[in-house]
Amino acid sequence: MIARRHQVALALTALLAAAAACQADEHRSTARPGHPAPSTAREFTLVASGDILPHTSIIDRARFDAGGRGYDFRPMFSGVRAVVARADVALCHMETVYGADGVYTGYPLFKSPPEIADALAATGYDGCSTASNHSLDDGADGIRRTLDALDGAGVRHAGTARTEAEANTVTVLPAGPAKVAHLAYTYDTNGHPLPPGRPWAVHRIDENRILADAQAARQAGADVVVVSLHWGTEWQDAPDDRQLALARTLTASRTGGRPDIDLILGTHAHVPQAYEKVNGTWVVYGMGDQIAGEMTNHQGVVDPRGNQSTLARFTFSAPARPGGRWEVTKATFVPQLFDIDAGRIVDLNKALAQGADVRGPRDRITTVVLSRGAAKDGLRAGK
Repeated sequence: MIARRHQVALALTALLAAAAACQADEHRSTARPGHPAPSTAREFTLVASGDILPHTSIIDRARFDAGGRGYDFRPMFSGVRAVVARADVALCHMETVYGADGVYTGYPLFKSPPEIADALAATGYDGCSTASNHSLDDGADGIRRTLDALDGAGVRHAGTARTEAEANTVTVLPAGPAKVAHLAYTYDTNGHPLPPGRPWAVHRIDENRILADAQAARQAGADVVVVSLHWGTEWQDAPDDRQLALARTLTASRTGGRPDIDLILGTHAHVPQAYEKVNGTWVVYGMGDQIAGEMTNHQGVVDPRGNQSTLARFTFSAPARPGGRWEVTKATFVPQLFDIDAGRIVDLNKALAQGADVRGPRDRITTVVLSRGAAKDGLRAGK
């Protein structure tokens, strides 16, 4: 483990040096209209969203939106583009792998059109976690196609890898005046074994490994360390015991008095779950499905919660002294749903302000998000 941490630290040091030398050029705002310009301020805003899970109906909708010529996922994301593109750094969760040559499938073995990567870039996403229980739905080829497509679109990724060197290199994103390390892990791969000779292909949840990676990223100069976790119990609004225990362990770890992890982002449960400040660190137990087809729960009943989610937004401010922690000074969430009839993500606060009858799902999501006392720590509904 010590040797691996040293290897990660060396790789990250090189990445951070390159980022510092050309941060203004690397910042995604140069490539995407509406993305904020590189900042000299002492704060930055991070936005994150939940699972992108393209069922067959979603793939069909993207083909319709492309006029039958290819697949266009950009209209699906149009309702959240304004929020995503304004962030200094925006993260998604790409739950599925990409197929090829028009062979695309939904549940149970997902192979999604690679055009999704272009839509993510156009929406304003800088990076995505890719470690999930579906990461091995098409073996090593699926991982390769997915990461190749994200690279081609200019969207960074964390959680799966094509090579051992890539698996041992931490993803670093420029975020205004800061450098953000993004780590990602999954609880399982639906029983699919790791590809022969590639034990590093998918990052699995192991608290010792997560903390070692986080510490290596910090030692190499990352200002903020964000960990994405594909975890929890499907269709359960409340975080399960494993989530609660792991969140306590990860947020309690400190090096030199400074937390090793600055933010935890959860996915997988299909439903929005609570936000909570644990040991002084924000944990989003589950953001829900940002894009998914009609969802059926474990009782075989169509469950609208499977199309509800939140978009998390955190403002980090620089420490007063070098080496201190970047603190979250503002925390907000935006309740969303995916309208399966229209094939669009809907910002529920905006829709409500425009007169739509969406108070029910908006209030239900809000109740769940605040169910573990996040309001007393300053979490607010955002716009």
